[in-house]
Amino acid sequence: MKVTVVGTGYVGLVTGACLSEMGNHVVCLDIDERKIQMLKDGGIPIHEPGLEAVVHRNVAAGRLQFTTKVEEAVAHGTIQFIGVGTPPDEDGSADLQYVLAAATNIGRHMTDYKVIVDKSTVPVGTADKVKAAVRAALVARGLGDTQFAVVSNPEFLKEGAAVDDCMRPDRIVVGADDERAILLMRALYTPFMRNHDRLQVMDVRSAEFTKYAANAMLATRISFMNELALLAERVGADIEMVRKGIGSDPRIGTSFLYPGTGYGGSCFPKDVKALIHTGKEAGMALGVLQAVEDANDRQKHVLVNKIVARFGEDLAGRTFALWGLAFKPNTDDMREAPSRVIVDELTRRGAAVQAYDPVAMEEAARVMQGIPGLRFATSQADALAGADALVVVTEWKEFRNPDFDAIKAALKQPLIFDGRNIFDPALMRLQGIEYSGIGRSAALAG
Repeated sequence: MKVTVVGTGYVGLVTGACLSEMGNHVVCLDIDERKIQMLKDGGIPIHEPGLEAVVHRNVAAGRLQFTTKVEEAVAHGTIQFIGVGTPPDEDGSADLQYVLAAATNIGRHMTDYKVIVDKSTVPVGTADKVKAAVRAALVARGLGDTQFAVVSNPEFLKEGAAVDDCMRPDRIVVGADDERAILLMRALYTPFMRNHDRLQVMDVRSAEFTKYAANAMLATRISFMNELALLAERVGADIEMVRKGIGSDPRIGTSFLYPGTGYGGSCFPKDVKALIHTGKEAGMALGVLQAVEDANDRQKHVLVNKIVARFGEDLAGRTFALWGLAFKPNTDDMREAPSRVIVDELTRRGAAVQAYDPVAMEEAARVMQGIPGLRFATSQADALAGADALVVVTEWKEFRNPDFDAIKAALKQPLIFDGRNIFDPALMRLQGIEYSGIGRSAALAG
């Protein structure tokens, strides 16, 4: 099939690459000439495991192309995916200007039937706005009778595992009321469902709502566990033991039960805010989700609070090694990353921070430039040199089993603040390291 994908960001590029991997002829459109040239030259603008190989393989096979030419891209695909950004507006709502601009451009250049697919995460009712934008552009050209369908097909990709999620989806949600569009979407996705049918067809508004509901539920689990971790510290329990105890219940499961420094990234913070805003527009206060957001904001300060409790409010003259900048492993995404709050709070109190991340250094330098007292280290060891303590923020695999003797030798004092509970408190005691995790007071008292 011939497919056009508007947007070469996280959603658009992964979607386009994976669709071409299944034999479709895909054109990816972006107005960012620098990004398109990078892709044409063999570069990849985001870090996502496995993506580079898929892109290069399908470009070489002639199934995947990149362009800035709108007319060419619209003419190519019967199916037109819109995968552009929907950043939060000042009031927390999703900013739809890029989605609607893409829809208008499709309407300005289409000449035959198109299936226009909202792949971006958008609030309920967006399909109606997209339909109106396309229709207005067609009417302006005197082509108001041209047939098209607007479909909601939300993405459920985890950063760091997006290629695998796209190639082996656990569900494919399609919101549509046009039978021809449903048949085309089923044909497009059948190669991804060889074992059993994972396609869920529903009305458009339910499909739009499903994406927000899924992310809000996962964010709720994270904030709930983070609050329980803080309570565990006060009552002398070990949240890691609690996590295993409740996670063994099949009604609860083990996913998204890991306490830490709060959630970040491009989805959860934005989507929780957008759903809260949708509730307000509908005259309903979503108290649970507001509490989720408030708990997450507090959690991003937990490590700093522990550091202040240990060293005092004035951190002038102190240096902290910080391992992990990206909001999660296997990505370079710094959007809403807890590390940004931690660095800001430490340096504001006069501390120096020596930060290292295996992948996100370039992106971190871009978004955190100009922070006084922040130095980007060249390695884990370089970050440790002469620091008063090690602060672990992101649970990269290479951080999980380090040389603790080397850590003790490099630090001024053997002290670790573990924001992801990746180290065993009993082992830390054995190593002679003072250790502070998240919700692990019982483990530390043993």
